[in-house]
Amino acid sequence: MARDLKYTRNIGIMAHIDAGKTTTSERILYYTGKNYKIGEVHEGAATMDWMVQEQERGITITSAATTAFWNYNKEQYQVNLIDTPGHVDFTVEVERSLRVLDGTVATFCAVGRVQPQSETVWRQADKYRVPKLAYVNKMDRVGADFLAVIDEMNSKLGAHAIPIVLPIGAEDKFEGIIDLISRKAYYYEQESKDLINYVIKEVPRAMEAEVDEWRGRMIESIAEYNDSILEKFFEGPDSITEDEIIDTLRKATIDMAVVPTCCGSSFKNKGIQYLLDSIVRYLPSPLDIGDVKGINPDTDKEVIRRANIKEPFCGLVFKIATDPFVGRLAFIRAYSGKLDAGSYVLNTRSGKKERVARLYQMHSNKQNSIDFVEAGDICAAVGFKELRTGDTVCEETHPIVLESITFPDPVIGLAVEPKTQKDLDKLGLALSKLSEEDPTFTVKSDHDTGQTIISGMGELHLEIIVDRLRREFNVEINQGAPQVNYKEAIRSSVQHREVFKKQTGGRGKFADIIVEIGPADEGVTGLQFVDQVKGGNIPREFIPSVEKGFKAALSNGVLAGYEVTSLKVILKDGSFHPVDSDGLSFEICARYAFRKACPKANPVIQEPIMSLEVVTPEDYVGDVIGDLNKRRGQITNMDSKGNARIVKAKVPLSEQFGYVTVLRTLTSGRATSTMEFSHYTELPPNLAKEVIERAGGKKFSDDSDE
Repeated sequence: MARDLKYTRNIGIMAHIDAGKTTTSERILYYTGKNYKIGEVHEGAATMDWMVQEQERGITITSAATTAFWNYNKEQYQVNLIDTPGHVDFTVEVERSLRVLDGTVATFCAVGRVQPQSETVWRQADKYRVPKLAYVNKMDRVGADFLAVIDEMNSKLGAHAIPIVLPIGAEDKFEGIIDLISRKAYYYEQESKDLINYVIKEVPRAMEAEVDEWRGRMIESIAEYNDSILEKFFEGPDSITEDEIIDTLRKATIDMAVVPTCCGSSFKNKGIQYLLDSIVRYLPSPLDIGDVKGINPDTDKEVIRRANIKEPFCGLVFKIATDPFVGRLAFIRAYSGKLDAGSYVLNTRSGKKERVARLYQMHSNKQNSIDFVEAGDICAAVGFKELRTGDTVCEETHPIVLESITFPDPVIGLAVEPKTQKDLDKLGLALSKLSEEDPTFTVKSDHDTGQTIISGMGELHLEIIVDRLRREFNVEINQGAPQVNYKEAIRSSVQHREVFKKQTGGRGKFADIIVEIGPADEGVTGLQFVDQVKGGNIPREFIPSVEKGFKAALSNGVLAGYEVTSLKVILKDGSFHPVDSDGLSFEICARYAFRKACPKANPVIQEPIMSLEVVTPEDYVGDVIGDLNKRRGQITNMDSKGNARIVKAKVPLSEQFGYVTVLRTLTSGRATSTMEFSHYTELPPNLAKEVIERAGGKKFSDDSDE
């Protein structure tokens, strides 16, 4: 019999680094009976941080999936949980997890409050319209302030956060929480790890007025979702039932109108059972999210699939992982229908049928074999040959393409080579597996030097990749200094005629095109190609070859060989030869046109600019700002939080290598910094000259395409 989907929750835990996501995940696994003992992050024993690198550094690098069960109101709920990383270098893991989740628990540190990466993950959740429940962790720490976190969520994130609990005490006097809905106080036994480690009492007299005030605010916030609640509220708040409040709060949460916020201390085992109850109460099931929309690739019309096992199967591949024992694992979120192990599915990107050899339910890096997967579930499959992150898999007779996942471009590169020649093939294989797993990690060869350049989202990202090469794939490598991934662009338009002729005895090559090359329209990336050829001067079948030639040329700019971010090409006119013209002639002609026209179109080098946030004690603010000015940084904002000052700045990535070490020295180790990619901007002419000289300029010979 099919499982009722209203008892399923697909949720993720997202937060800034060090807010306690993994510690919270471990407690959830413990209290749901999934783990018989609690794994601690600081001891390197957390279940969800299974990679050696995660255990050593105490950070999450790869999102881990698991399934747990929780009993609420005498019903059993299945919670599919994904623990995502907090470090900005691994933002791809958060992005792809949020794409397939129905709800998320946004975790905040009660002391750090809303931090830079909290803002990033919040924006990502908004982008995919994922309803949120907030959990303020670390209430036992010095400086913890629950209501200050709520204020910052509302002011910095534009959230409508409403507390559904109030803390009893804070810091070392944090004893428990008061549930504003039931007006009951939960007192937790100090450090106890028992499954029921709390006692329920009446609200302390000293807090009654505060509880009434915040309960009233909560009911007002959700009243527009239920008229009868508001009427009863004016009669007297006691006339409203708990079930009415919970149902209304659930509707408002799923509609993304409010963010219910609870608190606790995961490390001290306080507040976890209440958090699990809240996940089940307020976060949506696959049925609440509604139908999934896609495009039929054969007709280009919109298709709708319901979260029902009677519908044709469709699912989205949101992650590829390599497992040493079972091989390539494709993580799939099933949106409709049912998929049996051993059956065939269609990959709509490649148009090919693929066999699903085996299906697994994941528990971190361990797999439990299952016979089938149904709508609303998350599983891992083995046996696929050509699947990539973002691919749609579906029944062959009912094709559908779901919205894919977009990933940012890598901003930093590193030249690598194996220490011994015999490891050359091993390195190639390892890098291709790693780039399959992580769409923000790319590998390419430099044509001029023959070096292999790996690129990623930051220094830590590449450091982890190099470490994985050594440990997982047994490849020892030499590495160069990190390099910035510059881009090229043009600032003005130019008209150009290119005639390509080659006579080598027998049939020759001929193509003639007149094009206007200029900057692309705002918001367009890559090639914007406009065909304005009239009267058949260039036959229709050769036009795509011209476009293909320009597209290929974009990967190699005319100044220093960096990728060209965007370009508009208007094909105005041209001519052809009835015998000598073919697709290849027009493709080569387009490449030559690009190389000869771009130098006349005011080409520039662009550099990546990073958003930097430094939290430093007051005494060191002057030194930090002075150092940022030397690094061509622009201070965008300064703020105070307690005794610390927050300095926000935009700084070029090229000036930021090794910054963490310098910052430690400047502030005696008391400041912290976080950095994420912001945008590309034009490099000043004197620095652009250096970059071009370092790249050795670009000298093209006329026969370089042959």
